[in-house]
Amino acid sequence: MNNINKNKENFFTKDIKIKRALISVTDKSDIEKIAKVLAENKIEILSTGGTAKYLEENSISVKEVSDQTKFPEILDGRVKTLNPKIHGGILFRRDDPSHLEQIQKHNIDEIDLLIINLYKFRETIQKTSKNRNIIENIDIGGPAMIRAGAKNHEFVTVVTDPNDYPEIISQIENNGKIRYSLRKYLAAKAFKLTHEYDSAISSWLGNTSINSSIFPENLSINLNKSFEMRYGENPHQKAALYKTSDKRKGITNGKKLQGKELSYNNVNDADAAFELICEFKKPAVAIIKHANPCGVAENDDLNSAWEKALQTDPVSAFGGIVSINRELTKDLALKMKSLFLEVIIAPSVDNEALEIFADKPNVRILTTGSLPSPEDKGLLFKSISGGILVQSRDHKVLDNNNIKIVTKRNPTKKEIDDLMFAWKVAKHTKSNAIVYAKNLQTVGIGAGQMSRIDSTSIANEKAKKASKLAKLKTSLAYKSVVASDAFFPFADGLIAAAKAGVTAVIQPGGSIRDKEVITAADERNIAMIFTSVRHFRH
Repeated sequence: MNNINKNKENFFTKDIKIKRALISVTDKSDIEKIAKVLAENKIEILSTGGTAKYLEENSISVKEVSDQTKFPEILDGRVKTLNPKIHGGILFRRDDPSHLEQIQKHNIDEIDLLIINLYKFRETIQKTSKNRNIIENIDIGGPAMIRAGAKNHEFVTVVTDPNDYPEIISQIENNGKIRYSLRKYLAAKAFKLTHEYDSAISSWLGNTSINSSIFPENLSINLNKSFEMRYGENPHQKAALYKTSDKRKGITNGKKLQGKELSYNNVNDADAAFELICEFKKPAVAIIKHANPCGVAENDDLNSAWEKALQTDPVSAFGGIVSINRELTKDLALKMKSLFLEVIIAPSVDNEALEIFADKPNVRILTTGSLPSPEDKGLLFKSISGGILVQSRDHKVLDNNNIKIVTKRNPTKKEIDDLMFAWKVAKHTKSNAIVYAKNLQTVGIGAGQMSRIDSTSIANEKAKKASKLAKLKTSLAYKSVVASDAFFPFADGLIAAAKAGVTAVIQPGGSIRDKEVITAADERNIAMIFTSVRHFRH
Protein backbone atom coordinates (compact mmCIF):
# COMPACT_ATOMS: atom_id res chain seq x y z
CA MET A 1 0.00 0.00 0.00
CA ASN A 2 2.81 2.42 0.87
CA ASN A 3 4.52 1.74 -2.46
CA ILE A 4 1.28 2.38 -4.35
CA ASN A 5 0.71 5.68 -2.52
CA LYS A 6 4.31 6.70 -3.17
CA ASN A 7 3.87 5.87 -6.86
CA LYS A 8 0.70 7.97 -6.97
CA GLU A 9 2.44 10.95 -5.43
CA ASN A 10 5.24 10.72 -8.01
CA PHE A 11 2.76 11.16 -10.86
CA PHE A 12 1.79 14.59 -9.58
CA THR A 13 5.20 15.96 -10.50
CA LYS A 14 6.38 13.43 -13.04
CA ASP A 15 7.28 14.37 -16.60
CA ILE A 16 5.06 12.32 -18.91
CA LYS A 17 6.45 10.81 -22.11
CA ILE A 18 4.10 11.17 -25.07
CA LYS A 19 3.37 7.95 -26.94
CA ARG A 20 0.09 8.72 -28.66
CA ALA A 21 -1.72 11.96 -29.55
CA LEU A 22 -5.22 12.73 -30.75
CA ILE A 23 -5.63 15.80 -32.96
CA SER A 24 -9.05 17.25 -33.84
CA VAL A 25 -9.10 20.95 -34.66
CA THR A 26 -11.34 23.48 -36.35
CA ASP A 27 -8.64 26.14 -36.31
CA LYS A 28 -5.79 24.51 -38.22
CA SER A 29 -3.27 27.32 -37.63
CA ASP A 30 0.23 25.78 -37.39
CA ILE A 31 -1.21 22.32 -36.71
CA GLU A 32 1.06 20.77 -39.36
CA LYS A 33 4.12 22.16 -37.52
CA ILE A 34 3.39 20.42 -34.24
CA ALA A 35 2.13 17.28 -36.02
CA LYS A 36 5.42 16.97 -37.91
CA VAL A 37 7.34 17.16 -34.63
CA LEU A 38 5.14 14.40 -33.20
CA ALA A 39 5.74 12.22 -36.25
CA GLU A 40 9.49 12.83 -36.14
CA ASN A 41 9.50 11.68 -32.51
CA LYS A 42 7.68 8.43 -33.34
CA ILE A 43 4.47 9.54 -31.63
CA GLU A 44 1.36 7.95 -33.15
CA ILE A 45 -1.28 10.45 -34.28
CA LEU A 46 -5.01 9.71 -34.15
CA SER A 47 -7.25 12.15 -35.95
CA THR A 48 -10.78 12.80 -37.20
CA GLY A 49 -12.28 13.54 -40.63
CA GLY A 50 -11.28 17.04 -41.76
CA THR A 51 -8.19 17.22 -39.57
CA ALA A 52 -6.94 13.80 -40.71
CA LYS A 53 -7.37 14.81 -44.36
CA TYR A 54 -5.53 18.10 -43.78
CA LEU A 55 -2.59 16.37 -42.08
CA GLU A 56 -2.36 13.71 -44.80
CA GLU A 57 -2.30 16.48 -47.42
CA ASN A 58 0.75 17.80 -45.54
CA SER A 59 2.44 14.39 -45.77
CA ILE A 60 1.82 13.50 -42.12
CA SER A 61 0.77 9.93 -41.40
CA VAL A 62 -2.30 9.60 -39.16
CA LYS A 63 -4.63 6.89 -37.95
CA GLU A 64 -8.33 7.63 -38.29
CA VAL A 65 -10.24 7.55 -34.99
CA SER A 66 -12.79 5.24 -36.60
CA ASP A 67 -9.96 2.72 -37.23
CA GLN A 68 -8.99 2.98 -33.56
CA THR A 69 -12.55 2.52 -32.27
CA LYS A 70 -13.62 0.01 -34.93
CA PHE A 71 -16.77 2.09 -35.24
CA PRO A 72 -17.55 4.55 -38.06
CA GLU A 73 -18.44 8.20 -37.70
CA ILE A 74 -22.24 8.45 -37.70
CA LEU A 75 -25.01 11.07 -37.74
CA ASP A 76 -23.12 13.38 -40.12
CA GLY A 77 -20.13 13.48 -37.78
CA ARG A 78 -22.12 14.19 -34.60
CA VAL A 79 -20.71 10.97 -33.13
CA LYS A 80 -17.07 10.13 -33.81
CA THR A 81 -14.95 10.44 -30.63
CA LEU A 82 -17.68 9.61 -28.11
CA ASN A 83 -16.42 6.09 -27.62
CA PRO A 84 -14.88 4.09 -24.70
CA LYS A 85 -11.82 3.36 -26.83
CA ILE A 86 -11.14 7.11 -26.88
CA HIS A 87 -12.34 8.27 -23.48
CA GLY A 88 -10.97 5.21 -21.74
CA GLY A 89 -7.56 5.94 -23.27
CA ILE A 90 -7.74 9.50 -21.95
CA LEU A 91 -9.28 9.00 -18.52
CA PHE A 92 -7.63 5.94 -17.01
CA ARG A 93 -5.20 6.53 -14.15
CA ARG A 94 -1.76 5.24 -15.06
CA ASP A 95 -0.99 4.51 -11.37
CA ASP A 96 -4.16 2.52 -10.58
CA PRO A 97 -3.78 -1.29 -10.96
CA SER A 98 -7.53 -1.71 -11.38
CA HIS A 99 -7.61 0.85 -14.20
CA LEU A 100 -4.63 -0.75 -15.89
CA GLU A 101 -6.28 -4.16 -15.71
CA GLN A 102 -9.49 -2.83 -17.29
CA ILE A 103 -7.61 -1.04 -20.05
CA GLN A 104 -5.76 -4.23 -20.96
CA LYS A 105 -8.93 -6.32 -20.78
CA HIS A 106 -10.77 -4.06 -23.25
CA ASN A 107 -7.74 -3.52 -25.49
CA ILE A 108 -7.72 0.26 -25.02
CA ASP A 109 -4.62 2.26 -26.00
CA GLU A 110 -3.51 5.16 -23.89
CA ILE A 111 -3.80 8.72 -25.27
CA ASP A 112 -1.26 11.07 -23.67
CA LEU A 113 -1.71 14.24 -25.73
CA LEU A 114 -4.87 15.97 -26.95
CA ILE A 115 -4.70 18.85 -29.42
CA ILE A 116 -8.24 20.12 -29.78
CA ASN A 117 -10.14 23.29 -30.51
CA LEU A 118 -13.85 23.70 -30.92
CA TYR A 119 -16.49 24.45 -33.53
CA LYS A 120 -16.73 28.21 -34.01
CA PHE A 121 -20.00 28.78 -32.17
CA ARG A 122 -19.53 32.49 -31.38
CA GLU A 123 -18.48 33.25 -34.95
CA THR A 124 -21.54 31.38 -36.24
CA ILE A 125 -24.08 33.36 -34.21
CA GLN A 126 -22.49 36.56 -35.48
CA LYS A 127 -22.88 35.44 -39.10
CA THR A 128 -26.32 33.86 -39.09
CA SER A 129 -29.60 33.68 -37.19
CA LYS A 130 -30.57 30.27 -38.61
CA ASN A 131 -31.13 27.89 -35.70
CA ARG A 132 -30.09 24.80 -37.66
CA ASN A 133 -26.70 26.26 -38.58
CA ILE A 134 -26.10 27.54 -35.06
CA ILE A 135 -27.07 24.26 -33.39
CA GLU A 136 -24.80 22.26 -35.70
CA ASN A 137 -21.92 24.43 -34.49
CA ILE A 138 -22.43 23.41 -30.87
CA ASP A 139 -19.46 21.11 -30.28
CA ILE A 140 -20.10 18.01 -28.15
CA GLY A 141 -17.21 15.64 -28.66
CA GLY A 142 -14.56 18.36 -28.43
CA PRO A 143 -15.56 19.70 -24.99
CA ALA A 144 -16.00 16.14 -23.71
CA MET A 145 -12.43 15.20 -24.68
CA ILE A 146 -11.02 18.50 -23.43
CA ARG A 147 -12.66 18.07 -20.03
CA ALA A 148 -11.55 14.44 -19.83
CA GLY A 149 -7.95 15.35 -20.62
CA ALA A 150 -7.96 18.31 -18.23
CA LYS A 151 -9.41 16.19 -15.43
CA ASN A 152 -6.69 13.60 -15.96
CA HIS A 153 -3.88 16.17 -16.35
CA GLU A 154 -1.69 14.21 -13.96
CA PHE A 155 -1.10 11.94 -16.95
CA VAL A 156 -2.53 13.72 -20.01
CA THR A 157 -1.59 16.95 -21.77
CA VAL A 158 -4.48 18.87 -23.34
CA VAL A 159 -3.71 21.73 -25.76
CA THR A 160 -6.52 24.05 -26.90
CA ASP A 161 -4.61 27.13 -28.09
CA PRO A 162 -2.17 27.27 -31.04
CA ASN A 163 -0.15 29.82 -29.05
CA ASP A 164 0.92 26.94 -26.78
CA TYR A 165 2.29 24.80 -29.63
CA PRO A 166 5.85 26.21 -29.42
CA GLU A 167 6.27 25.21 -25.77
CA ILE A 168 4.89 21.73 -26.43
CA ILE A 169 7.26 21.36 -29.38
CA SER A 170 10.18 22.54 -27.25
CA GLN A 171 9.53 20.00 -24.49
CA ILE A 172 8.93 17.12 -26.89
CA GLU A 173 12.11 17.89 -28.81
CA ASN A 174 14.01 18.09 -25.53
CA ASN A 175 13.24 14.62 -24.18
CA GLY A 176 9.82 13.65 -25.53
CA LYS A 177 8.23 14.45 -22.17
CA ILE A 178 5.81 17.14 -20.91
CA ARG A 179 6.38 18.70 -17.48
CA TYR A 180 3.64 18.53 -14.87
CA SER A 181 3.61 22.32 -14.39
CA LEU A 182 2.73 22.77 -18.07
CA ARG A 183 0.07 20.04 -17.95
CA LYS A 184 -1.60 21.73 -15.00
CA TYR A 185 -1.44 25.17 -16.63
CA LEU A 186 -2.97 23.80 -19.84
CA ALA A 187 -5.68 21.99 -17.88
CA ALA A 188 -6.75 25.26 -16.23
CA LYS A 189 -6.79 26.93 -19.63
CA ALA A 190 -8.87 24.06 -21.03
CA PHE A 191 -11.54 24.31 -18.34
CA LYS A 192 -11.68 28.07 -18.87
CA LEU A 193 -12.29 27.48 -22.57
CA THR A 194 -15.13 25.00 -22.02
CA HIS A 195 -16.67 27.28 -19.39
CA GLU A 196 -16.70 30.23 -21.78
CA TYR A 197 -17.95 28.04 -24.62
CA ASP A 198 -20.85 26.71 -22.55
CA SER A 199 -21.64 30.22 -21.32
CA ALA A 200 -21.91 31.49 -24.90
CA ILE A 201 -24.29 28.66 -25.76
CA SER A 202 -26.32 29.22 -22.61
CA SER A 203 -26.60 32.95 -23.34
CA TRP A 204 -27.76 32.29 -26.89
CA LEU A 205 -30.37 29.79 -25.73
CA GLY A 206 -31.48 32.18 -22.98
CA ASN A 207 -31.97 34.97 -25.50
CA THR A 208 -34.27 32.79 -27.54
CA SER A 209 -36.32 31.49 -24.63
CA ILE A 210 -39.87 32.40 -23.62
CA ASN A 211 -38.38 34.79 -21.06
CA SER A 212 -38.62 38.23 -22.71
CA SER A 213 -36.38 39.94 -20.14
CA ILE A 214 -32.90 41.00 -21.24
CA PHE A 215 -31.70 39.89 -17.81
CA PRO A 216 -31.35 36.09 -17.49
CA GLU A 217 -31.81 34.37 -14.15
CA ASN A 218 -28.13 33.45 -14.19
CA LEU A 219 -25.61 35.74 -15.87
CA SER A 220 -22.10 34.61 -16.80
CA ILE A 221 -19.47 37.20 -17.69
CA ASN A 222 -16.29 36.03 -19.40
CA LEU A 223 -13.34 38.29 -18.66
CA ASN A 224 -9.84 38.07 -20.10
CA LYS A 225 -7.04 40.03 -18.49
CA SER A 226 -5.63 42.69 -20.78
CA PHE A 227 -2.93 44.02 -18.47
CA GLU A 228 -2.13 44.83 -14.85
CA MET A 229 -1.70 48.43 -13.73
CA ARG A 230 0.78 49.98 -11.34
CA TYR A 231 -2.09 50.69 -8.97
CA GLY A 232 -5.80 51.48 -8.84
CA GLU A 233 -7.53 54.76 -8.08
CA ASN A 234 -4.95 55.26 -5.33
CA PRO A 235 -1.40 53.93 -4.85
CA HIS A 236 -2.40 51.52 -2.09
CA GLN A 237 -4.91 49.77 -4.40
CA LYS A 238 -4.09 47.16 -7.04
CA ALA A 239 -5.79 47.12 -10.45
CA ALA A 240 -6.02 45.38 -13.81
CA LEU A 241 -8.05 45.76 -16.99
CA TYR A 242 -10.15 42.81 -18.10
CA LYS A 243 -11.86 42.57 -21.47
CA THR A 244 -15.36 41.22 -21.99
CA SER A 245 -16.58 39.51 -25.14
CA ASP A 246 -18.36 42.74 -26.16
CA LYS A 247 -16.99 43.67 -29.59
CA ARG A 248 -18.17 47.31 -29.44
CA LYS A 249 -15.32 49.61 -30.37
CA GLY A 250 -13.89 51.65 -27.55
CA ILE A 251 -10.98 52.17 -25.20
CA THR A 252 -10.63 48.51 -24.22
CA ASN A 253 -10.24 47.43 -27.84
CA GLY A 254 -8.29 50.52 -28.92
CA LYS A 255 -4.65 50.60 -30.03
CA LYS A 256 -2.01 52.55 -28.10
CA LEU A 257 0.39 54.22 -30.54
CA GLN A 258 2.67 55.72 -27.89
CA GLY A 259 2.90 56.63 -24.23
CA LYS A 260 3.17 55.07 -20.79
CA GLU A 261 0.92 52.25 -19.71
CA LEU A 262 -2.61 53.40 -18.99
CA SER A 263 -3.53 53.75 -15.34
CA TYR A 264 -6.86 52.83 -13.74
CA ASN A 265 -7.94 56.48 -13.72
CA ASN A 266 -6.71 56.97 -17.30
CA VAL A 267 -8.90 54.13 -18.56
CA ASN A 268 -11.93 55.28 -16.59
CA ASP A 269 -11.62 58.88 -17.82
CA ALA A 270 -10.76 57.83 -21.37
CA ASP A 271 -13.89 55.70 -21.52
CA ALA A 272 -15.99 58.67 -20.42
CA ALA A 273 -14.36 60.86 -23.09
CA PHE A 274 -14.89 58.24 -25.79
CA GLU A 275 -18.54 57.64 -24.95
CA LEU A 276 -19.23 61.39 -25.03
CA ILE A 277 -17.51 62.06 -28.36
CA CYS A 278 -19.58 59.29 -30.01
CA GLU A 279 -22.65 61.54 -29.61
CA PHE A 280 -21.48 64.03 -32.26
CA LYS A 281 -21.65 63.83 -36.05
CA LYS A 282 -19.86 67.10 -36.86
CA PRO A 283 -16.16 67.47 -35.94
CA ALA A 284 -16.03 67.68 -32.14
CA VAL A 285 -13.61 67.79 -29.21
CA ALA A 286 -14.26 66.69 -25.62
CA ILE A 287 -11.87 67.39 -22.75
CA ILE A 288 -12.45 65.22 -19.68
CA LYS A 289 -11.21 65.44 -16.12
CA HIS A 290 -12.18 62.90 -13.44
CA ALA A 291 -14.79 61.35 -15.77
CA ASN A 292 -16.59 64.68 -16.25
CA PRO A 293 -16.41 67.00 -19.27
CA CYS A 294 -14.66 70.28 -18.55
CA GLY A 295 -14.99 71.52 -22.14
CA VAL A 296 -16.77 70.34 -25.27
CA ALA A 297 -17.26 71.96 -28.67
CA GLU A 298 -18.62 71.05 -32.08
CA ASN A 299 -17.49 72.93 -35.19
CA ASP A 300 -17.01 72.42 -38.92
CA ASP A 301 -13.31 73.01 -38.26
CA LEU A 302 -11.76 70.60 -35.75
CA ASN A 303 -9.02 73.06 -34.78
CA SER A 304 -11.67 75.65 -33.88
CA ALA A 305 -13.55 73.01 -31.88
CA TRP A 306 -10.37 72.40 -29.86
CA GLU A 307 -9.91 76.10 -29.08
CA LYS A 308 -13.56 76.49 -28.05
CA ALA A 309 -13.57 73.33 -25.91
CA LEU A 310 -10.40 74.50 -24.15
CA GLN A 311 -11.87 77.95 -23.54
CA THR A 312 -14.60 76.55 -21.27
CA ASP A 313 -12.20 75.62 -18.46
CA PRO A 314 -8.51 75.78 -19.41
CA VAL A 315 -7.45 75.33 -15.78
CA SER A 316 -9.24 71.99 -15.34
CA ALA A 317 -8.11 70.87 -18.80
CA PHE A 318 -4.50 70.70 -17.52
CA GLY A 319 -3.67 66.99 -17.15
CA GLY A 320 -6.93 66.01 -18.82
CA ILE A 321 -8.08 63.47 -21.38
CA VAL A 322 -8.97 64.63 -24.91
CA SER A 323 -11.20 62.76 -27.32
CA ILE A 324 -11.90 63.78 -30.91
CA ASN A 325 -14.13 62.23 -33.57
CA ARG A 326 -11.91 62.91 -36.58
CA GLU A 327 -8.34 61.99 -37.49
CA LEU A 328 -5.67 63.74 -35.44
CA THR A 329 -3.54 65.75 -37.85
CA LYS A 330 -0.38 67.85 -37.58
CA ASP A 331 -2.10 71.23 -37.09
CA LEU A 332 -4.23 70.09 -34.18
CA ALA A 333 -1.35 68.11 -32.67
CA LEU A 334 0.74 71.29 -32.55
CA LYS A 335 -2.04 73.08 -30.67
CA MET A 336 -2.56 70.21 -28.22
CA LYS A 337 1.15 69.82 -27.53
CA SER A 338 1.29 73.15 -25.67
CA LEU A 339 -0.99 71.72 -22.94
CA PHE A 340 -0.09 68.91 -20.54
CA LEU A 341 -2.43 66.03 -21.40
CA GLU A 342 -2.60 62.47 -20.10
CA VAL A 343 -4.38 60.77 -23.01
CA ILE A 344 -5.45 61.69 -26.55
CA ILE A 345 -8.10 59.53 -28.23
CA ALA A 346 -8.92 59.64 -31.94
CA PRO A 347 -10.34 57.32 -34.61
CA SER A 348 -6.96 57.57 -36.36
CA VAL A 349 -3.70 59.56 -36.19
CA ASP A 350 -1.57 60.57 -39.15
CA ASN A 351 2.21 60.11 -39.06
CA GLU A 352 2.99 63.82 -38.88
CA ALA A 353 0.79 64.23 -35.81
CA LEU A 354 2.50 61.27 -34.16
CA GLU A 355 5.91 62.80 -34.83
CA ILE A 356 4.79 66.00 -33.08
CA PHE A 357 4.42 64.03 -29.83
CA ALA A 358 7.57 61.96 -30.28
CA ASP A 359 9.42 64.08 -27.72
CA LYS A 360 6.54 63.67 -25.23
CA PRO A 361 6.71 59.90 -24.71
CA ASN A 362 4.53 59.98 -21.59
CA VAL A 363 1.45 61.17 -23.51
CA ARG A 364 -0.72 58.18 -24.35
CA ILE A 365 -2.18 58.32 -27.84
CA LEU A 366 -4.97 55.84 -28.61
CA THR A 367 -6.77 55.03 -31.83
CA THR A 368 -10.20 53.41 -31.80
CA GLY A 369 -11.15 53.14 -35.46
CA SER A 370 -14.56 54.31 -36.64
CA LEU A 371 -16.81 55.36 -33.78
CA PRO A 372 -19.81 53.25 -32.77
CA SER A 373 -23.33 54.66 -32.64
CA PRO A 374 -24.52 56.14 -29.33
CA GLU A 375 -27.72 54.16 -29.98
CA ASP A 376 -25.90 50.82 -29.63
CA LYS A 377 -27.60 48.54 -27.13
CA GLY A 378 -25.94 46.35 -24.55
CA LEU A 379 -25.48 45.91 -20.83
CA LEU A 380 -23.46 47.92 -18.32
CA PHE A 381 -22.05 46.47 -15.10
CA LYS A 382 -21.09 48.09 -11.81
CA SER A 383 -19.74 46.18 -8.85
CA ILE A 384 -21.12 46.72 -5.37
CA SER A 385 -20.40 44.92 -2.12
CA GLY A 386 -21.58 41.36 -2.63
CA GLY A 387 -23.02 41.81 -6.09
CA ILE A 388 -23.19 43.43 -9.51
CA LEU A 389 -25.60 46.10 -10.71
CA VAL A 390 -26.62 45.50 -14.31
CA GLN A 391 -28.51 47.88 -16.56
CA SER A 392 -29.05 48.48 -20.27
CA ARG A 393 -26.93 51.16 -21.94
CA ASP A 394 -28.29 54.70 -21.93
CA HIS A 395 -28.72 54.61 -25.71
CA LYS A 396 -31.54 57.17 -25.89
CA VAL A 397 -30.77 59.81 -28.52
CA LEU A 398 -32.89 62.94 -28.70
CA ASP A 399 -33.95 64.60 -31.93
CA ASN A 400 -36.20 67.49 -32.92
CA ASN A 401 -39.18 65.16 -33.30
CA ASN A 402 -39.38 64.09 -29.65
CA ILE A 403 -39.12 67.37 -27.79
CA LYS A 404 -41.97 69.41 -26.34
CA ILE A 405 -41.95 73.22 -26.15
CA VAL A 406 -43.74 74.17 -22.93
CA THR A 407 -43.29 77.98 -22.79
CA LYS A 408 -45.01 80.86 -24.53
CA ARG A 409 -41.88 81.66 -26.51
CA ASN A 410 -40.57 79.11 -28.97
CA PRO A 411 -36.80 78.65 -29.11
CA THR A 412 -35.06 79.92 -32.24
CA LYS A 413 -33.32 77.48 -34.57
CA LYS A 414 -29.95 78.56 -33.15
CA GLU A 415 -31.21 78.00 -29.61
CA ILE A 416 -32.50 74.54 -30.54
CA ASP A 417 -29.12 73.61 -32.02
CA ASP A 418 -27.36 74.74 -28.85
CA LEU A 419 -29.94 73.04 -26.63
CA MET A 420 -29.48 69.71 -28.41
CA PHE A 421 -25.71 70.11 -28.13
CA ALA A 422 -25.91 70.91 -24.41
CA TRP A 423 -28.23 67.95 -23.87
CA LYS A 424 -25.65 65.54 -25.31
CA VAL A 425 -23.00 66.89 -22.96
CA ALA A 426 -25.32 66.76 -19.94
CA LYS A 427 -26.05 63.10 -20.72
CA HIS A 428 -22.35 62.33 -20.05
CA THR A 429 -21.89 64.59 -17.02
CA LYS A 430 -22.22 63.28 -13.47
CA SER A 431 -25.52 64.14 -11.86
CA ASN A 432 -26.62 66.66 -10.78
CA ALA A 433 -25.55 68.05 -14.17
CA ILE A 434 -25.96 71.59 -15.46
CA VAL A 435 -24.43 72.58 -18.81
CA TYR A 436 -24.34 76.11 -20.26
CA ALA A 437 -23.69 76.24 -24.01
CA LYS A 438 -23.51 78.80 -26.80
CA ASN A 439 -22.56 78.44 -30.46
CA LEU A 440 -22.12 74.66 -30.03
CA GLN A 441 -19.59 75.22 -27.27
CA THR A 442 -19.84 74.57 -23.55
CA VAL A 443 -19.33 77.78 -21.57
CA GLY A 444 -19.91 76.45 -18.05
CA ILE A 445 -20.40 72.99 -16.53
CA GLY A 446 -21.56 72.06 -13.05
CA ALA A 447 -21.30 68.36 -12.18
CA GLY A 448 -21.76 65.86 -9.38
CA GLN A 449 -23.25 68.16 -6.77
CA MET A 450 -25.73 67.19 -4.09
CA SER A 451 -28.25 69.81 -5.26
CA ARG A 452 -29.12 71.14 -8.70
CA ILE A 453 -28.87 74.75 -7.57
CA ASP A 454 -25.24 74.10 -6.50
CA SER A 455 -24.44 72.73 -9.96
CA THR A 456 -26.12 75.76 -11.53
CA SER A 457 -24.02 78.12 -9.43
CA ILE A 458 -20.79 76.26 -10.19
CA ALA A 459 -21.50 76.28 -13.92
CA ASN A 460 -22.16 80.03 -13.74
CA GLU A 461 -18.91 80.66 -11.85
CA LYS A 462 -17.00 78.52 -14.37
CA ALA A 463 -18.41 80.68 -17.17
CA LYS A 464 -17.39 83.90 -15.39
CA LYS A 465 -13.87 82.60 -14.74
CA ALA A 466 -13.42 81.49 -18.36
CA SER A 467 -14.62 84.91 -19.52
CA LYS A 468 -12.03 86.67 -17.39
CA LEU A 469 -9.26 84.42 -18.68
CA ALA A 470 -10.38 85.23 -22.24
CA LYS A 471 -10.55 88.94 -21.29
CA LEU A 472 -14.19 89.20 -22.33
CA LYS A 473 -16.35 92.09 -21.10
CA THR A 474 -19.43 89.91 -20.58
CA SER A 475 -19.80 86.38 -19.24
CA LEU A 476 -19.78 83.54 -21.73
CA ALA A 477 -23.05 82.49 -20.13
CA TYR A 478 -24.76 85.63 -21.42
CA LYS A 479 -27.26 84.67 -24.14
CA SER A 480 -26.40 81.01 -23.71
CA VAL A 481 -28.72 78.04 -23.22
CA VAL A 482 -28.71 75.57 -20.35
CA ALA A 483 -29.30 71.82 -20.11
CA SER A 484 -30.26 69.95 -16.95
CA ASP A 485 -29.97 66.15 -16.87
CA ALA A 486 -33.05 65.90 -14.63
CA PHE A 487 -36.01 68.15 -13.89
CA PHE A 488 -35.71 71.37 -11.90
CA PRO A 489 -37.42 70.47 -8.60
CA PHE A 490 -37.94 74.16 -7.88
CA ALA A 491 -37.88 77.34 -9.92
CA ASP A 492 -34.71 78.55 -8.14
CA GLY A 493 -32.39 76.70 -10.51
CA LEU A 494 -34.02 78.20 -13.57
CA ILE A 495 -34.06 81.66 -12.01
CA ALA A 496 -30.34 81.41 -11.22
CA ALA A 497 -29.68 80.42 -14.85
CA ALA A 498 -31.81 83.36 -16.03
CA LYS A 499 -29.71 85.75 -13.94
CA ALA A 500 -26.61 84.33 -15.63
CA GLY A 501 -28.14 85.37 -18.95
CA VAL A 502 -29.58 82.17 -20.47
CA THR A 503 -32.29 82.50 -23.09
CA ALA A 504 -33.45 78.87 -23.38
CA VAL A 505 -33.60 75.72 -21.25
CA ILE A 506 -33.79 72.00 -21.97
CA GLN A 507 -34.79 69.58 -19.20
CA PRO A 508 -36.79 66.36 -18.80
CA GLY A 509 -39.74 67.85 -16.96
CA GLY A 510 -41.87 65.70 -14.68
CA SER A 511 -41.65 67.66 -11.42
CA ILE A 512 -44.76 68.34 -9.38
CA ARG A 513 -43.70 71.99 -9.68
CA ASP A 514 -43.37 72.02 -13.47
CA LYS A 515 -46.03 74.75 -13.73
CA GLU A 516 -44.08 76.92 -11.30
CA VAL A 517 -40.89 76.45 -13.34
CA ILE A 518 -42.70 77.16 -16.64
CA THR A 519 -44.24 80.32 -15.19
CA ALA A 520 -40.79 81.51 -14.04
CA ALA A 521 -39.49 80.91 -17.57
CA ASP A 522 -42.40 82.79 -19.19
CA GLU A 523 -41.92 85.75 -16.83
CA ARG A 524 -38.31 86.01 -18.04
CA ASN A 525 -39.06 85.39 -21.74
CA ILE A 526 -37.10 82.16 -21.63
CA ALA A 527 -37.93 79.36 -24.06
CA MET A 528 -38.03 75.89 -22.51
CA ILE A 529 -38.12 72.36 -23.90
CA PHE A 530 -39.19 69.21 -22.08
CA THR A 531 -37.62 65.94 -23.25
CA SER A 532 -39.44 63.43 -21.00
CA VAL A 533 -36.05 61.66 -20.77
CA ARG A 534 -33.73 61.74 -17.76
CA HIS A 535 -29.98 61.16 -17.99
CA PHE A 536 -28.75 60.53 -14.44
CA ARG A 537 -25.13 59.37 -14.43
CA HIS A 538 -23.54 58.24 -11.17
